[in-house]
Amino acid sequence: MAAQDTSKQVTRRRERLDRGIKVRSEDIYALNSWREALYLLAPRALPVVALVLLQLLAPEYWQRVLISTTVFALLAISWDLAASSGMVCLGQALFFGVGAYLAGIMNHYLGLPPGLTLPLATLGGGVICTVLLLPVLRLRGIYFAMFTLILPLMIERIIEATKVFGGTEGLSGLTPFAHPLWESFLTMAALWVALFGLRRIMASDYGLVLKGINDNDRAVMSAALNIYRYKAQALFLAAATGAFAGAFMTHSYRFVGMPVFALDYSILPIASAAVGGLGTLAGPALGAFILVPLSEMLRGLGGLRIVIYAVLLVVFTVGLPEGVFHYLRRKYTQFERWTEVGK
Repeated sequence: MAAQDTSKQVTRRRERLDRGIKVRSEDIYALNSWREALYLLAPRALPVVALVLLQLLAPEYWQRVLISTTVFALLAISWDLAASSGMVCLGQALFFGVGAYLAGIMNHYLGLPPGLTLPLATLGGGVICTVLLLPVLRLRGIYFAMFTLILPLMIERIIEATKVFGGTEGLSGLTPFAHPLWESFLTMAALWVALFGLRRIMASDYGLVLKGINDNDRAVMSAALNIYRYKAQALFLAAATGAFAGAFMTHSYRFVGMPVFALDYSILPIASAAVGGLGTLAGPALGAFILVPLSEMLRGLGGLRIVIYAVLLVVFTVGLPEGVFHYLRRKYTQFERWTEVGK
């Protein structure tokens, strides 16, 4: 952006510079004061504190909305992890549905409590989804994406035709969580573990390999690295994250059925990633915390709800194509100033 000073005939432009504290502390954390420590801690601690306070102080209805928002944030993180590893997935409902059904089956038929079904469904869902997608890991781009979109729809039709696991009626009367607060803080803890844990992984050398596969998989293969083994591992992490979300919602709603494979669980995580910012894990989570409550607030508008929701999505994606998270991070770590570029 440039501005012309007609009186002095000096052309100016606006430049962005990193704040000195960012330059000193980025990846080195050479802190000189408490102010610098708070500068690094605030973006990480404030969201945690804010979410805890919202869960404690919000009305019961909005507490349920926050739980649902957290579940979609987990799905958005799962999608972004897979996309950052070169696997654009259009079927997050596969991860969600498999985890949901595993938890429901173990609770309904085997009588296992949520304390066992959640970890077992998380690991089992990650393994099952990885095995189902192993044959197509060599596909790239739209071909892999289309297969992931079709697979949950196929499973849904199989359940309907064979009437297994309750058929179209599903499994109801499942064991709930012991206490609403336990339910709220469990999902929050899962979100922060997934977010900070996966961000740490992606910032390591292992994560650099995954990002390299996304950028140029041929170059990674030329370095004698088995990219399909790395992609399978990333797929397991993404699938396990989505499966936990599905297993959690099964016990939260005390029901599991064919709706867990609905397209909503595939489309909304992608929209959240687009609004929040791709490739950051935190951006898709932020996008979910924008879109899901926004959808609830517009629910009373009836048919206009979809129109307004679509318009707001366009405003977000056109006005901030980089994503909300990238924009906020840039404003936090950089400042702008006008400089002369010539006469």
